[in-house]
Parts: sequence; structure tokens; C-alpha cells
Amino acid sequence: MMKELNTKKQDLKSASEEYKEKRNALNAEASTLAAKRNDLNKSTKELINEAQEYKKLRDENNEQVKENKAKRDEINAKANEVFAKVDALRAASNLTGPSIKDIRKEIDRLEFTQQTEVLTPAKEKDLVSKITELQKQYVVKKDQLESNTELKNLLDEAQAIRDEASEFHNVLSEYAQKAQEYHDKMISTFKEADKMRAESDAAHKQFVEFQEKADEQHKLFISAQKEIRDIDKEVRKMRKGETDGKKVASMEDVRKDAAELFEKFKSGEKLTTENLMTLQKSGML
Repeated sequence: MMKELNTKKQDLKSASEEYKEKRNALNAEASTLAAKRNDLNKSTKELINEAQEYKKLRDENNEQVKENKAKRDEINAKANEVFAKVDALRAASNLTGPSIKDIRKEIDRLEFTQQTEVLTPAKEKDLVSKITELQKQYVVKKDQLESNTELKNLLDEAQAIRDEASEFHNVLSEYAQKAQEYHDKMISTFKEADKMRAESDAAHKQFVEFQEKADEQHKLFISAQKEIRDIDKEVRKMRKGETDGKKVASMEDVRKDAAELFEKFKSGEKLTTENLMTLQKSGML
């Protein structure tokens, strides 16, 4: 029985050490994954903050676009009123062809297209050609009107107002371009954050899997350790029983010897000191 218990104990020790090594290896891998997940979460948070900053800048620039557009439209409204007077005086003076106001509006529209849209070289060349032709028409029309002092004064006034409106238009175009740039950066950064968050989620999933496996190995380790302690207790009990049995057997031998010595003592034989100690140990003296 003792041999079987010792054999089982050795087997449990080997298994326990194997469980411990597997548990430690799995915990180490889980720790690595946790660190990776935490780094990814930190980077994700930083990217989201960066994207939010781009959003803030985009909105600020869009607000400037809104304000400058309102100012431009207000000034253009004043210019249109003056151009209406120009057109009325032009009609009264029998001047034919498109009005200088319409020519100017078309020039502004085409220039805005050139500034804000991405064009192929061929389309941009065609657009520049149209603008140049309209500018020539504008100069001719202006020369026609300048011969009339009243028309000239109205034209100068309208042009001055239009120039002021163009300044606001140029400013809002700059803000609009910046707003678009910040918007594009915001979208790109949010996408990058989403990608990093997905990597973090995957790392966390792996972390949980390794942690659960490590916990399983730890439970097996604890169970094996408990069995070893139980075996040790059983062995101690068995050894104690053997010792007690030996003590009983030894006492029986002493009493047997003492009985023989006591008989000799009663018959008058001389006993040695050792014989007397045996009798005393047995309780017969």
C-alpha cells in the first residue's frame, strides 16, 4: 500500500509541475495580449481625439464660410440694385447685347468653378478661354457705357461694390477649402481608429481565451497539490501505526523476559543490574 501511494504521489508531482508550467506559459501569453490590447486602446483613443480636433476645426471653418457668405450675399444684393439701374439706363440708351451685369456674373461663376472644382487639363483650358472671351466682352461693354457719364458713374459704383463682394467670396473659398481638408482628415482618422479598435477587440478576445485556459491549468494544479497533501497525511498515519505496533511488540518481549527473571529471583538466583532494570521496566518490582 505504501509503495502504491508513493508511486501515485510521484505521478501527481510530475503532473502538477506540468500544469504549473502550462499555466505560467498561458498567463505570460495572456499578459502579452493584454499589453497589446491596452496599447491599441490607447492609440485608438488618441486617434479619436485627433479626429475630434479635426471636426472642431472643420466646423470652425464652416462657420467662417457661413459668415463670409452672408456678407458677400448682402453686398452682392447692393451691387444688383446698382446694376438694375445700369440696365434701366442702358435700355433707355438703346444699348444692345447682354448686360454688363450678366457678363460679370458669368465671369464670376466660371472663375468660382475654376477655383473650387478639379478639372482635366482640356476642360480647364476651355474654361480659361471662355473667361478670357467674356472679359473682352466686359471691356467692350464697359467702354460703351463709359461714354455716358451717368452710366459710367453707376458702373463704377456697381463694380466697386462687386469687388468688395469678391473679397468676401475669396475669403469664404479659402475657408471652404480648409473645411474640406479638415473633413477629409477627420474621416480618414476615424476610419483608422475603427480599424485599430477592431484589432484591440481581437487582442482582447485572444486574451480572454488564454486567461481561461490558464485558469483551467491552475485548477488542475491546485487539485493535484491537494491530492499530494492527502497522500502525505495517509502516509503519516500509516507510519504512526507501524511505530505504535512496534512499541507494543517490544513491551510484550520485555514482559516475557521479566516473567522469567522474576521466577529466577523468587527461586533465590542472583540477578544482574541489567536483569533488575528489566524487572523494573516491566513493573514487576
